Amino acid sequence: MAKIDTGDTAWMLLCTFLVILMTIPGLQLFYGGMVRKKNILSVMMQSLALCAAISVLWFAVGYSLAFGTGNAWIGDLSRAFLVGLADSFDTPFTLGAGTDAAVATTIPESVFFLYQLAFAIITPAVVTGAVVDRMKFSAMLLFFSLWSLVVYAPIVHWVWSPLGWLNQMGVADFAGGTVVEINAGICALVCALVVGRRMGWGSDNMAPHNLAYAVAGGALLWVGWFGFNAGGALAAGGRAGMAVLATQMAAAGATLSWALLEWTWRGKPTVLGAISGAVAGLVAVTPAAGFLAPGPALVLGFVAGVVCMWASTWLKFRLRYDDSLDAFGVHGVGGIVGMLFTGLFADGRLTGGTYAGGVALLGVQAFASLVAVAWSAAGSLVLLRVTDVLVGLRVSTEEERQGLDESLHGESLG
Repeated sequence: MAKIDTGDTAWMLLCTFLVILMTIPGLQLFYGGMVRKKNILSVMMQSLALCAAISVLWFAVGYSLAFGTGNAWIGDLSRAFLVGLADSFDTPFTLGAGTDAAVATTIPESVFFLYQLAFAIITPAVVTGAVVDRMKFSAMLLFFSLWSLVVYAPIVHWVWSPLGWLNQMGVADFAGGTVVEINAGICALVCALVVGRRMGWGSDNMAPHNLAYAVAGGALLWVGWFGFNAGGALAAGGRAGMAVLATQMAAAGATLSWALLEWTWRGKPTVLGAISGAVAGLVAVTPAAGFLAPGPALVLGFVAGVVCMWASTWLKFRLRYDDSLDAFGVHGVGGIVGMLFTGLFADGRLTGGTYAGGVALLGVQAFASLVAVAWSAAGSLVLLRVTDVLVGLRVSTEEERQGLDESLHGESLG
């Protein structure tokens, strides 16, 4: 009888803790520091509430829809409420068990479930940055609960289930370029367009309330991203080590390129620009982490810093959409950059030749990126319309003017 590898299990538990740390408190501080004082608690509450709500939904049905055997398009309900988990809690988990595409692991299913749960939590939490200061709390909970099951779970199945149709096509997405980054980024853009711009956008002072919070949150994201990316190996080994190295190089490269470009353009490198660049590099290397040597990863970071800065500044103001905290500019654009870069520069030595950069893989990566864009945009738009009909999307003018901390939660920082 196969046995669980304790080293691999310990590593994946650590990765899980790091990814959850990215949402609470990482994203809470990162986003909380970038909004105005009257909305900081509401932003932190969104991440906290989603952490709880998605945990329950993922346990009930989301995980089973994503990783149940099902078919090429969606899982099934065989693992709803984790039925049967106690019968095999101390044996290694096989993804797609009983099928020709089965993938054996050396960790228990409880750990695999928790690791994937951490991704299911942070993905919608990232999107909230596009609609801070103006979306109802009830609308936020309802929309992202539906989105997690209707939009997120199917694309997880397509890409990460061995039975998924994009997986069968050969997409190279190590830790979520399509599933997390493009999916969240496009949803953020649709949310920003449908909910509309903040009152006073373009005229009022909307400078971050506390950049120290944002820097602390950004630092937690950087560290947590090691678990986010390297956990894609599902084992403690050489590939996980290379993923950590690629992650560090990409983050460093993007931090420098964003800051240097800003310094040249505006005369001063800002703290907000530097931490935004770091996140851009981390986003871009997400699909690539297990496929790139450190040199190309550094180049990817430099490219991502420049492209994401352009999307978060010139493009946003040129097209006049209020993606408040640049969820689309960083995550959506950065995810696409990372997917395409992987298609060109994936190092076959890291996968035994399974994934090697070139025209063929680039085509697969481009197609998968387009699928993620179309799926997220269409699904998000429909669910926003449903949410608007049921509870309404936006707070009243008076509530927005007062601030969401007091108007929605009856609290303030004083």
